[in-house]
Amino acid sequence: MADKKADLAGPGISTYEEVDKILPSDYAPLLNRLDTQRALYTIKRYIEDNLCKELNLSMVQVPLIVDRDSGVNDYLDRDGSRTPIEFPCGLGITPRITAQVVQAATKWKRPALAQFGCKVGEGICTDMRAVRKDYFLDHDHSSYVDQWDWERVITAKERNLEYLKDTVRKIWKVIRGAGLQAQAMFPALKNPKYPPIPEELTFIHAEDLLAKYPDLPRKQRETKIIQEHPAVFIIGIGWVLKDGYPHEMRAADYDDWVTSTKSETGKDTHGLNGDILVWNPVTKRRHELTSMGIRVTKETMKQQLEISGQLDFLKLPYHQAILNDKIPLSIGGGIGQARTYMYLLRTAHLGEVTVTVWPKQLKDICKKKNIHVLE
Repeated sequence: MADKKADLAGPGISTYEEVDKILPSDYAPLLNRLDTQRALYTIKRYIEDNLCKELNLSMVQVPLIVDRDSGVNDYLDRDGSRTPIEFPCGLGITPRITAQVVQAATKWKRPALAQFGCKVGEGICTDMRAVRKDYFLDHDHSSYVDQWDWERVITAKERNLEYLKDTVRKIWKVIRGAGLQAQAMFPALKNPKYPPIPEELTFIHAEDLLAKYPDLPRKQRETKIIQEHPAVFIIGIGWVLKDGYPHEMRAADYDDWVTSTKSETGKDTHGLNGDILVWNPVTKRRHELTSMGIRVTKETMKQQLEISGQLDFLKLPYHQAILNDKIPLSIGGGIGQARTYMYLLRTAHLGEVTVTVWPKQLKDICKKKNIHVLE
């Protein structure tokens, strides 16, 4: 049980000795560095254009910094372990604005739907940049984060599992299509060493995954299921499962993980959110591409904040806007850009598709394994 608790939060592998063990020793990139960038931008354009087409979204600007007191910054989980970068800004004013670098635009997007006047069935997509300073930096976790953060206005009747699944299928269609487009333009990506991109996702609820592997901690359960089904969407992340632990810790004020879905599943299940995970044939590991979900109502937000011991958040402007029906019901998520490039371009490390800071220990490991990390 201790292992299960330790596995709830804190992405990464935790030691560079382990990173050294898991990174491939027989790696050769399929494209040179410049062609990798060309293929990357082919994927980027395809996903932005087709995500907007499939979900009826419009590309909009997104903040890099937000006012701390607005309550719109993303705290990623509910244990307070990942804190944002904070600094004073604005000369000539007293007090100065306490600004934070965003960790994700998750909560900003929902008020933005009202700001941009989006109607039911319409939404926004952003080319989001963020900093998460409290990550262990390994092959697929970076302090610099880029995401397609998107949000769409829905009705109360659409707050159900079938609507969630239908949206997930559209997103997977776009991701797979981007990979096929890149392969058409860069045939070297069709290497027989790696299997084709799966055509369809397998859906599984976190409760069913636990029942399938009851003695394993979360990451090992995920690894087992994607070895069997190489692209999955795990539903219901945040609610406490039958073993007394949530599948993973989730923030209490955006995704709805408390709503009962028993009427749809016939089981004691909760949650209208989930993650797309794939089997990465290069690293031979689980690989998360996106986290998304139907967002909280004012009732479910209060329930989740109470469970999380964070009812004091209710006084913040973002939470007040939800309580007072100032912003619409929505569904949304964040698709990791670098993670997606890494998966579709068959690279072994985020540093091959994005430029950020890496510790010397990691760079030394990569050099030894023929992994060219950009600096």
